[in-house]
Amino acid sequence: MKSGFVAVVGRPNVGKSTIVNAAVGRKVAIISSRPQTTRNTIRGVVHREDAQVILVDSPGLHKPRTELGERLNRLVYGTLADADAVLFVLDAGAPIGPGDRRIAQRLTDVGSKTVVALNKIDTASKSQITSQLATAGAWDFAAYVPISALKGDGVGAVLDELVALLDDGPAFYPETMFTDQPESQVIAEIVREKYLSRLHEELPHSLTVTTDEVEVRANGTTYISARIIVERESQKPIVIGAKGELLRTVGQEAREDLEKLLATPVYLDLRVKVEKGWQDRPQLLDRLGF
Repeated sequence: MKSGFVAVVGRPNVGKSTIVNAAVGRKVAIISSRPQTTRNTIRGVVHREDAQVILVDSPGLHKPRTELGERLNRLVYGTLADADAVLFVLDAGAPIGPGDRRIAQRLTDVGSKTVVALNKIDTASKSQITSQLATAGAWDFAAYVPISALKGDGVGAVLDELVALLDDGPAFYPETMFTDQPESQVIAEIVREKYLSRLHEELPHSLTVTTDEVEVRANGTTYISARIIVERESQKPIVIGAKGELLRTVGQEAREDLEKLLATPVYLDLRVKVEKGWQDRPQLLDRLGF
């Protein structure tokens, strides 16, 4: 069988996590319309009769403005260095820009075996798709596949092209395993996801979540304690909401997702804490796992 690790790269908000979820067949990465939704490398395992493809979802490459941003970019480059192949994702509805070209040049320079997925064709015109493919074709990568990850169109074709680039090898994960994320990270990301569509301007970037405790108690309920961290005191009441309404709504939605994930009743204790300028504090970023 073929097997290998595939780095999924691209600018922010091109649909990398949606592609990974569609390929795996279940949700292993949170998604939103916000840039910098993905802040860690997330492995999604695709099991096929002829292959095992480990898709390594990574943060979007961007011009960093904080220490966190610098670390996220380094994380992407490290992922590329360790990958057997690369899935480079473009947005069919957005012109190819300097960020896309920088990624393409990097992949060319290191000789990565690369498949280009032109995503979001369901929202792009035929002329946009044709123009994007013509421009990207100059990079001379292994394959170019128009897809709609949201609808699942073309995802199988992308996997076929990636499998063709991989060498023969063993299965790295058992068939029952679809991601290797720690449970605490999955919990924190589910909580953060619920905030992303509800917050505006810079606040989504200023918020992170950390899981402090996960304990299955004698009555069968999983007790989870998590902290929602923001950068300024003025952000705390926004995250809590009037009379605590937003915090309760986020907690309820996250709890419903967690009960499906853990297959137990869940008691979710959320607390909001201010850590001033956490995105630029190296020691705190270390403790938060970045």
